[in-house]
Amino acid sequence: MDTPSQPLTTGIIDWLKDEIQQSRLASGSKLPSEKQLCEQFGVSRSVVREAISQLKSEGLVSSHQGRGVFVNERSARQSFRLSTTALNDHDAIEHIIELLVAFESAAARHAAVRHTTDDLKEIRRALVGMEYAILNGQPGDSEDYAFHQAICDATHNPHFIALNEYLEQHVRGLIRRARTNTVTHHQDLVMAVQTEHHQILDAIEAHDGTTAARAAETHLRNAAQRLDIYLKD
Repeated sequence: MDTPSQPLTTGIIDWLKDEIQQSRLASGSKLPSEKQLCEQFGVSRSVVREAISQLKSEGLVSSHQGRGVFVNERSARQSFRLSTTALNDHDAIEHIIELLVAFESAAARHAAVRHTTDDLKEIRRALVGMEYAILNGQPGDSEDYAFHQAICDATHNPHFIALNEYLEQHVRGLIRRARTNTVTHHQDLVMAVQTEHHQILDAIEAHDGTTAARAAETHLRNAAQRLDIYLKD
């Protein structure tokens, strides 16, 4: 149940990891630009960004505003890992949902209190992008990621932002992989997801942290129920 972009990102990730492990990209070195990687691998910027995001989540690289992405020092590389989870491992999925509920509820609560006008524009832009993708029969995975990332950005907490990137690669993508295969068969569920997203956005826009957290929790618990439907297809 791979997303369409997964094989493309794998090639970039494997190449960059090898460059780092072989010290051709030494600690402190700047990674090739998005444009260079797009040209080298013949992919879009979104695919490159997804690959870089995974490397960030694994602690191999970090981005510096206005400067680019750099290889981390070995001592700074993260050791935290989540084990790979299969979609049919119900106990593991339940544990993952518990983690996501706690994380996304807190992120939504902080975003409601701390967001700026620009933050709100980014959250809304991602939501509009999802609606456009859905209308064109696409799952809107990258737009969905952008929505949740924009909420984490609005917390203005670098740890929330970094953890969200890690969870996207290792946890949240499970739900998307199942949903991608059924988007054309469950338009009612797709629209339910959008309604929940709007409820989160409305609460954040209203600076209502409690309602935003509750809406995020409802969204994740409903996602867990929808996952069972996706897996039956």
